[in-house]
Amino acid sequence: MSVAEFLEPSAWFRPDAGPRYVQLRQRLSEGVTKGVLLPGSPLPAEREIASITDFSRVTVRKAIQSLADEGTIVQKQGSGSFISSKPERIEQKLSRLTSFSEDMTRRGKTSTSRWLERGIFMPSPAEMTSLGLSSDDSVSRIVRLRLADGEPMAIERASLPTDILPNPLAVETSLYEVLEKGGHRPVRALQSISAINIPAKDAELLAVPPLDAGLRIERTSYLESGRVAEFTQSLYRGDAYNFVAELRIPKE
Repeated sequence: MSVAEFLEPSAWFRPDAGPRYVQLRQRLSEGVTKGVLLPGSPLPAEREIASITDFSRVTVRKAIQSLADEGTIVQKQGSGSFISSKPERIEQKLSRLTSFSEDMTRRGKTSTSRWLERGIFMPSPAEMTSLGLSSDDSVSRIVRLRLADGEPMAIERASLPTDILPNPLAVETSLYEVLEKGGHRPVRALQSISAINIPAKDAELLAVPPLDAGLRIERTSYLESGRVAEFTQSLYRGDAYNFVAELRIPKE
């Protein structure tokens, strides 16, 4: 069944069944549930839906905005509205220090990246504090959107001293593989996790509604010598990741 046929009002609209935008919202939601509107697919334009249903564009806009507020629809400026893509949740154990690429490979998923920033820069105050750098030092910085099987999962911002990562352009897939080849792979890390509402700019990259729930993770990784090797700030989609910690009760 085509989207136009599914939205034909004779099949679902009832004049005495409540406001038109509420009924349209319910019909669109049913389209998602029944697979007529597929995850990641574009929603017909407001004018097209108005033409099919004979509703005003104000009514159509109100129904779409209601679905966008709950996360069923993602609105992208200049591109239109899309059915939200909900990736399979991934469980990440906090007892292992692995890279995103290694983690996805173990799960049989293909990891890819979209580079947002990569190079050598003057360090920020947070980088100087975390990595023990001075204002005269430089820092290697890589920022990328991480994807699993084509689905955006996280935005990862990693900073490292330049003697540990002299050439950020050498990182093509796994940062830890490059560090291991140079003899600088971290052996332990301290990690903090907090819940946030994803800012609009990051939400667009992650294909979620602005202010949707997310997980912010800050990790400081150490070499065997105890030196700080890496400071990473990551932002994960809240609907895509579960972090699991195994706790043991100490023996008396």
